[in-house]
Amino acid sequence: MNELDLVKALQKGDAKAQRFLYERYAGPMLGVCMRYLKNEMDAEEVMINGFMKVYQNVDRFEQKGSFEGWVRRIMVNEALQHLRKQEIMHMSIEKEHNYLASEDATADSDMSAEEMMEMLHDLPAGYRAVFNLYAIEGYSHKEIADMLNISEGTSKSQLSKARAMLQRMLAQQGVMIAI
Repeated sequence: MNELDLVKALQKGDAKAQRFLYERYAGPMLGVCMRYLKNEMDAEEVMINGFMKVYQNVDRFEQKGSFEGWVRRIMVNEALQHLRKQEIMHMSIEKEHNYLASEDATADSDMSAEEMMEMLHDLPAGYRAVFNLYAIEGYSHKEIADMLNISEGTSKSQLSKARAMLQRMLAQQGVMIAI
């Protein structure tokens, strides 16, 4: 089923189309939610809530860009909303995270995706949100500022601090890469 047919069927409330959408995108969308949330159960809950919003609001999809991108944006917004409710979004300056990784580390260590995900989850909620939105989702600092109700400067600062903290964590693992 192509995107246009899928959207039309979803707009009619077709249960088979809803199931097809879920089966097609549940894996990638759970991955999106997991990048923002520490707990897999929370990520699953957010993903399910996101799919419910997709089903309820599919008539608002304007076919400007891909349908998958529209679904992803809903998932990101749901994850951010959950973060606001569950975790304090630390947007203040935290001096202990403001230094870069040491230069002694070597680059011969391989790191699994799970280990990288753990490092992302170790970031404070605000750092994690800004890093994901900017580095992974590709939003601009202006868009991030609007989404999180912060200034562009705060978004840039949080990204810088997140990168520095991740570099320090990587250095502790013996990995040196630019983030």
